[in-house]
Amino acid sequence: MNYEEAMQYIHAVQWAGHKPGLSRTRTLLAALGSPHKRLKFVHVAGTNGKGSTAAMLASCLRAAGYCVGLYTSPFINRFNERIQVDGEQIGDEELVRLVEKIRPAADAMADVPTEFEVITALGMLYFAEKQCDIVVLEVGLGGTLDSTNVIDPPECAVITALGMDHVKELGPTIADIASAKAGIIKPGSPVVSYGGVPEADAVIARVAAEQHAPLRIVDFSKLTVEGGGLDEVTFDFDGLHGVRLPLIGSYQPKNAAVAITALRVLRERGWNIPEEAIRKGLETVSWPGRFELLRHSPAFLLDGSHNAHGMRATVQSLKDRFPGQNFVFLLSIMADKDVDEMLALLLPLAKQFVTVAAHTPRAMPAETLAEHIRVRGGIAEPAPSIEAGVARAVELGGSGPVCALGTLYFSGEVRRAFGQLQK
Repeated sequence: MNYEEAMQYIHAVQWAGHKPGLSRTRTLLAALGSPHKRLKFVHVAGTNGKGSTAAMLASCLRAAGYCVGLYTSPFINRFNERIQVDGEQIGDEELVRLVEKIRPAADAMADVPTEFEVITALGMLYFAEKQCDIVVLEVGLGGTLDSTNVIDPPECAVITALGMDHVKELGPTIADIASAKAGIIKPGSPVVSYGGVPEADAVIARVAAEQHAPLRIVDFSKLTVEGGGLDEVTFDFDGLHGVRLPLIGSYQPKNAAVAITALRVLRERGWNIPEEAIRKGLETVSWPGRFELLRHSPAFLLDGSHNAHGMRATVQSLKDRFPGQNFVFLLSIMADKDVDEMLALLLPLAKQFVTVAAHTPRAMPAETLAEHIRVRGGIAEPAPSIEAGVARAVELGGSGPVCALGTLYFSGEVRRAFGQLQK
């Protein structure tokens, strides 16, 4: 099996006909020697900010001298990004070798595992082989029935900002969504919650109490943002002063506050995490595709906002970093998202839109998305490909800012196409 064949095998297994649940993941991991039982975890769920918070946690734990696994989704440029140890992606050969190990066990199952379940097993095997001290594990979808939820009680469960997304699978109310996310809370295992949504907070508090899990809500009154530019945001939080965070979204200091709170909980559990390691980890964190500046002047931004809750935060960041300016937006949105609410947020900042369809069956066709915008009084033109869309957006932008957003699924191609244009 080569790398392409390993990728084909992973992607061949779809959700169709599968009931949600943890039994397949448990069966598969048991057949592989239960590698997850040899690991310790920080488990991260939430609607938005999961990936950024996970990246910050991993960076700080690494700075404290630990061997750290990081499991995230989706990827930006290459699949291997989803499984990292100490900031290094899993190598192609290692990935192939582990897929060859997983395949016979998966194929022997009466109820074959899904793509995400296979990837979860892959990550667990790799992290166990690398003898990670701790793994920062990002939930794929929800919490209760997500395949990452097969783990024993983690060192800490983290629930980031909650909003209305994946309503079909988790909803219909914010309390339902909170209930799904709170599924990662396990007996006696501490919980750190972003908080701020009373209906959701009540659910999380109830589940934490039922599980005798100490709950800490992040105290944002202790957060002060000192300044924000196109290279870094500077903030103080709860005794940590003048932290220079290279993730420039206006919402990122709040994610950092969540990470700091969780790291201090870990410290209370005996992990050796000095304040200086937290500072160093935050100041050197890398998390591509989230309000990322690919070019300073004229500005070209790439952002992964993919739901109304995330779009609201991105729009605030655009207003903060580019006051009074209008944007050419390169836009792709999944058809199952709240397209109208996302457009309502973007239209006041828009000079013009170029629409494209990301390479996934869930993407809204470019012409359909352009029509949605025109109906609301915006100017929009569809592009036949992501490459053509990037070129047209840059052309229309002229000396003004361009922002590509709406999904993480086109981030890698936008980055490549923009890189080619700069040559």
